[in-house]
Amino acid sequence: MSGLLGVRLLLLWGCACLWLSSSASGALVISRHNEAIQERRGAARSLQKRSTNEVMVEVYSVTVDCTVTSRFAHTVMTSKAFNKANSSQEIFFEVELPKTAFITNFSMEIEGQVYVGEVKEKEKAKKQYEKAVSSGQTAGLVKASGRKMEKFSVSVNIAAESNVTFVLTYEELLQRKLGRYELLTRVKPKTLVQDFQIVTNIYEPQGISYVDAHATFLSNELLPLVEKTVTDRKAHISFSPTMEQQRKCPGCDGTLIDGDFIVSYDVKREKNLGDIQIVNGYFVHFFAPELPKLPKNVVFVIDTSSSMRGRKMEQTREAMLAILQQVHEDDHFAIVRFDTVIETWKDSLTKATKENITEAMDYIRRLYSRGWTNINDAVLTAVNMLVKDRQMERLPERSADMIILLTDGMPSVGVSNIGKIQENVLTAIGGNMSLYCLGFGNDVDYSFLDVMSRQNKGLARRIFEASDAVAQLQGFYDEVASPLLLEVDMHYPDNAVDSLTTSHFSQLFNGTEIVVAGHLMDNDLDNFLVEVVGQGLEEDFRVQDQVSAADWDVFYPDEEYIFGDFTERLWAYLTIQQLLEKSKSGTPDEKANTTAKALDMSLQYSFVTPLTSMVVTKPETEDSTSSPLIADKLTEEQRQQAEKMGYNYIPAQSYPQHYQPAPTYFVDGDPHFMIELPDRGDALCFNINDKPGTIFNLVRDSNSGILVNGEIIGDKKTPPDGKINTYFWRFGIVHQTLGVRLEVSTEDISLFQDGKWVKLLWSDAASIKGSNVDLLVTKDRSLTVTLRDSVKFVILLHKVWKKHPYHRDYLGFYTLDSHLLSPGVHGLLGQFYHGINYEVADLHPGKVPEKPDATMYVKGQELNVTRGWQRDFRGDVKNGENVPCWFIHNNGTGLIDGHVTDYIVSGLFKSV
Repeated sequence: MSGLLGVRLLLLWGCACLWLSSSASGALVISRHNEAIQERRGAARSLQKRSTNEVMVEVYSVTVDCTVTSRFAHTVMTSKAFNKANSSQEIFFEVELPKTAFITNFSMEIEGQVYVGEVKEKEKAKKQYEKAVSSGQTAGLVKASGRKMEKFSVSVNIAAESNVTFVLTYEELLQRKLGRYELLTRVKPKTLVQDFQIVTNIYEPQGISYVDAHATFLSNELLPLVEKTVTDRKAHISFSPTMEQQRKCPGCDGTLIDGDFIVSYDVKREKNLGDIQIVNGYFVHFFAPELPKLPKNVVFVIDTSSSMRGRKMEQTREAMLAILQQVHEDDHFAIVRFDTVIETWKDSLTKATKENITEAMDYIRRLYSRGWTNINDAVLTAVNMLVKDRQMERLPERSADMIILLTDGMPSVGVSNIGKIQENVLTAIGGNMSLYCLGFGNDVDYSFLDVMSRQNKGLARRIFEASDAVAQLQGFYDEVASPLLLEVDMHYPDNAVDSLTTSHFSQLFNGTEIVVAGHLMDNDLDNFLVEVVGQGLEEDFRVQDQVSAADWDVFYPDEEYIFGDFTERLWAYLTIQQLLEKSKSGTPDEKANTTAKALDMSLQYSFVTPLTSMVVTKPETEDSTSSPLIADKLTEEQRQQAEKMGYNYIPAQSYPQHYQPAPTYFVDGDPHFMIELPDRGDALCFNINDKPGTIFNLVRDSNSGILVNGEIIGDKKTPPDGKINTYFWRFGIVHQTLGVRLEVSTEDISLFQDGKWVKLLWSDAASIKGSNVDLLVTKDRSLTVTLRDSVKFVILLHKVWKKHPYHRDYLGFYTLDSHLLSPGVHGLLGQFYHGINYEVADLHPGKVPEKPDATMYVKGQELNVTRGWQRDFRGDVKNGENVPCWFIHNNGTGLIDGHVTDYIVSGLFKSV
């Protein structure tokens, strides 16, 4: 065999999107032949650059088949490919799926042999995972993909002239939001496909009120290809363009299929009792009545601390102005702003008259950021306002009380222990109102907000820092703006059902739906009386009726099979989701019991959940060994950290239950040094200023033989303000033990290893895998350098307009996995890799109102520091993300060891 060509061929990108966020996290383990690794270790040790030009694999079939039965979706994704080459090819299968979906099966058919997955307890699958990690192999690839999905990819080495079929199956319960259910399939095949098909069949015995299908990539020519057939209780939607219809232009190989295919629908609602389906001994009850809305009393609690400055504050003001215009005239509202101090717009809630709304909007326009973050006192102030107004009978008796908290950071003043804050809020609210928490950006502790919300009849939602943040905030308010019922109880005969899912709900909002499922103790339905009670607008809501099983053969006489056990699997899915949520809070015994129940059910129903893993083992052969490949499902906290880091999350070897973000150290900009300390929720920063051409030592680890130096460059000429900016434009990286030498400039990348040079250009995407170092170039964006059994560096390229009169292209340098270096590591960045002890006190106004000064006690010295921001460009190379930090003046004097001149070296690969 001539060697692994390593063609990275994406067989399928697909997803069916659920609206409701989830923290599910499971692992998918696949074993594959180790040919590629054996070759790299054998005669073919020379570096191999992945080529994207030699595509010798034909993807001849991509299908997505989704069956929705009473809101429960069963999706099967299938991709088929043929290796036309005369040598083996590594083929990748990449899939995007909903955060809330549970994988139920993954299989591969290779050369006629089918390898089927088995769901096991996560701990029992860990040994295979550890074996791959300890041997230096990549055990899997996973990343958050947008806000509602995640993507995992697996690969297999396919022999010459052989076929491979990948099949992924997952299930999910569709959530009704804003009056509709939605399925979203993201398709990016990257190539023309002979058999391309998306098919969705919807079966709703309650009756379908409407179905809509559209796609972001549909042109006038493709639009007629979307076939939709709708009867009273069934809908069929399909999209299957031919290769010619997929073609972007005549004679070219590009495809038009690139984007989202969306199916949305709703059902008929003729009964206030809702719809109950009984199949095979299990029932599911859907409840979404049409009722007049209740007035609400809402306190908006808005974070205006220093970390909210800039775009976040602008978007918050814009969103609040739009939300205030939507507040109904029967509602009451209040505004609490908080930073170091707490400030209320008015002392009590106010009715939403036009005059009051106008006055409140003027107040919002004047909000600005300052100070620290006092979450505890802010929420308690809002609670006390609602309690007091209730006692004074200023609010309608039949109305919903709620608090909406918006924050972007961790508590940093007042009560800062999150457990104590949760305890204080739970005691103060006492079950009398709902708390909704909106976490803005990536610096919030989402689990803190999530638990605190769920403890108080609410939920948490992440608001992503993006151009549509205003729409995200408004969208959340729309979801909770119209309560219909409070304290809803769903009653079923005690002697007829058991294993009931949650049946009490604090509130029901317009456009949503309550779902309850359970097991029938016998098939005698003569006494199956269902009752729903709640608090409505003018009187208590109460409805009851006798229920009987519907005859599905009558509804769908021509269907031989419609996912017959859907009610049982829906019940299991819902039960596991609720058990996982309950396991986040409660006593240790309660957490252990709910976790054990969730694990048992996950195994029984073959669901990949946070507690299980799916293992697919391909048998070993005489000339190859098996090595596991893993794809993980991220928790919301892991997704948040992955987005902040800008890279894929790879789970730790020990499968930790609670992911602890690692510190990050980088230098970027002109040039700004940053030490991020997530365990403290803080960061330190300083600038280094010197003349262009100066070379600084950034990292020096004599024990491991690692050296990193950087050379600065200045502006093309002096700008009008007289200040010449300097940036790093060239880095030298040496690993003496491994014999690696790497030079990275704004122009190109040169690697010396095994006695020869390899040159790469920023203008090309490339991947090099060697025995001692791996390089991954993202075109015109970043270079990831992974040294064998050691640290990982990321270098970002900042491109400036070539005709800019002053500025030049420059580089940023980021260190990951710094804990793998020895305790003796040093350098401008390296000296901080193993932590730094400091304290900050005496906060006082600085020269700029939004940037207070303080006293820092560090290394036996007292330093005057300023609260400021530096930009982290990993997630957004163009604009970056503002990261709050304590700025140390005078080239970091007092924070760094010695003087900045001590770090100047004579050459890019010199240590002195």
